[in-house]
Amino acid sequence: MTEPLPLEILKVHKKFKTGFLNLRSSVAVEDLSLSLRSNEIVGLLGPNGAGKTTTLKMVTGLIFPTAGRIRLFGEPVDTRVARARMGFLPENPYFYDYLTAEEFLHMTCGLADMPLADRSGRVARMLRKLDIWHARALPMRKFSKGMLQRAGLAAALIHDPDLVILDEPLSGLDPIGRRDFREIILELKKNGKTVLFSSHILPDVEDLCDRVAIIVKGRLREEGSLSTLLEQGTRNTDIEIACPAGRQDQLASDFPELDRGATLSGFRLGVPTDVNLQEILRRLVKLEFEILSVRPHRISLEDLFVTTADVKSADEKSAHEAVADGKPDDGVKEDVP
Repeated sequence: MTEPLPLEILKVHKKFKTGFLNLRSSVAVEDLSLSLRSNEIVGLLGPNGAGKTTTLKMVTGLIFPTAGRIRLFGEPVDTRVARARMGFLPENPYFYDYLTAEEFLHMTCGLADMPLADRSGRVARMLRKLDIWHARALPMRKFSKGMLQRAGLAAALIHDPDLVILDEPLSGLDPIGRRDFREIILELKKNGKTVLFSSHILPDVEDLCDRVAIIVKGRLREEGSLSTLLEQGTRNTDIEIACPAGRQDQLASDFPELDRGATLSGFRLGVPTDVNLQEILRRLVKLEFEILSVRPHRISLEDLFVTTADVKSADEKSAHEAVADGKPDDGVKEDVP
């Protein structure tokens, strides 16, 4: 029997009532479909107001979709059996600040219905793992932002969930804290867990994620493995060759269509995507140039993110201009009954 997917989001929509007497509705998420497999880390990206937090709140059952379906391990998201296998760290977690970290985690164990005999050992392990053991007896109102974030992650992981949902887990952390959180997230995957997290810190996403999903204005714009998405944006290929000073003029005359420049170990030729790379390599070999390396230039995740968001903004601008001209607009995000 096939194991159900940790998370399935199927054609989900979410509207919020707004305006006087709630006569208007604002679309926060629209026709969103996304699935997570076991033992992978998926990054949820998007500009502010894109619908990331709304999506995560629907996944955790804090709010419900207007339409569509969300399932955790094959079960509806609002069932006890599904929630028992999920851990969640919200962007701005609330803590009973008069409690100590140790008391707070004991309370969390109770909410997770953990056996009494297991609680003390589990709490101690998580306090040490998140490096707040030294502050275990300190009221949480005296914690720094980073220490509160650590306590929140400890609470999300205390019951050993199979699916971990993290909303901006790296915000407010110093470099050491970010390193520690990255190591914990990678360890979760190593232990067979599935992680979905949102973040604006793109280098961390690039380091951690197997796949990314980019949401803009409530719609899924890009989704796939990082390698696939970034390779689609390959700009050009750099060929590095050994080139004596006396032969550089020959390169200029034989390859006028290529960008050229000296490097520490040789000479670089930049081959655009519309030029036949294999033909250039054959010509270099025929001219008896020693080829040191061939490296495709990929776009960065930041480039992909900005381009995706800008394309959507341009689409919306065109749609609004079409409305102004009296043409129908299929992209209107606000409804009036």
